[in-house]
Amino acid sequence: MLSRVANSLCWLARYLERAENIARLVDVNLKLLPDLMDLEDEQIDHHWLPIIESTGDEASFRRLNSEVSGRAVMDFMVFQTENPNSIVSALSTARENARMVRDQITAEFWEEINRLYLFVRSARARELWNSSAFELLDRVRAASLLLQGLDAATVAHDEGWHFMQVGRFLERADKTTRFLDLRWRSFTAGERMKDVGQVAALEWGAILRSCSAWDLYKTQHSSRVDPSLVAELLIFAPEFPRSVRFCAEQADRSLRAISGSASGRFAHDAERLSGKLVAELQFGTLDEVLIIGLHEYLDRLQIQFNDIGDAMFQTYIFQPFHAAAEDQWQQQQQQ
Repeated sequence: MLSRVANSLCWLARYLERAENIARLVDVNLKLLPDLMDLEDEQIDHHWLPIIESTGDEASFRRLNSEVSGRAVMDFMVFQTENPNSIVSALSTARENARMVRDQITAEFWEEINRLYLFVRSARARELWNSSAFELLDRVRAASLLLQGLDAATVAHDEGWHFMQVGRFLERADKTTRFLDLRWRSFTAGERMKDVGQVAALEWGAILRSCSAWDLYKTQHSSRVDPSLVAELLIFAPEFPRSVRFCAEQADRSLRAISGSASGRFAHDAERLSGKLVAELQFGTLDEVLIIGLHEYLDRLQIQFNDIGDAMFQTYIFQPFHAAAEDQWQQQQQQ
């Protein structure tokens, strides 16, 4: 497989996952607003600021907006083309990557991603946003899930497909840590928080809903929100598809499928780093996280995701250029 094809497939999946996660985050925060009506306007506006902070786009947002407001944040995260992490920008980039690897994906997959791309850039999307923002966000999420189903059911599960899986699960793990990081200030080192206020409980519940984890949490722990249990579920749950551990294991499995490396061995730095991360998550505990500090631990995870992605790029994508004269000289030296 050509390195540029592998790169496009990886980023195609990453940007589709990014668009879905932004839609999840904005949708959940919108649904929280009726429960926050007792707060002052300034406090409600502050409720939106952590979303920008979690994606690392605060500087870009403040350059384009003079003040923080719910409307400004939502427009920035959904339609702002100057924001590379907005839903419209992410889907535009995903569609461009899909176009470059058209021969690697099926007609059904291409038609669906093209349909979603054309919709979010249309006047109809703006009209729907103004009349029913929830319906627009639900449509983005549903289309993303449909694309994942088409990917699993119609695209050949060869090495190209595994590059897509690595991109998807690295992006999903990163976004799960960023969702958790929205509420890291509720944790203090070395202790668990059993009792939280009404607003904090609503916000922690919103994090669960943004990851589609609310039903699973209620099944395991009832409906009383304990931030420690929320963090434990989203980081260490071995069977929940959006937990950090699950995503790391899936990315590691696909990396090994590409190279053919056996479990417990590694062929390059990307596999070494992913294997190390998987082992840490399989044998880690929340108590160790709280000793380190939730924010610091999540920061470290995000760095590890980036390191794995960079190592994969160096191994499979980046090909150093050698001039013909240099190659000839090296051959002569070998002779």
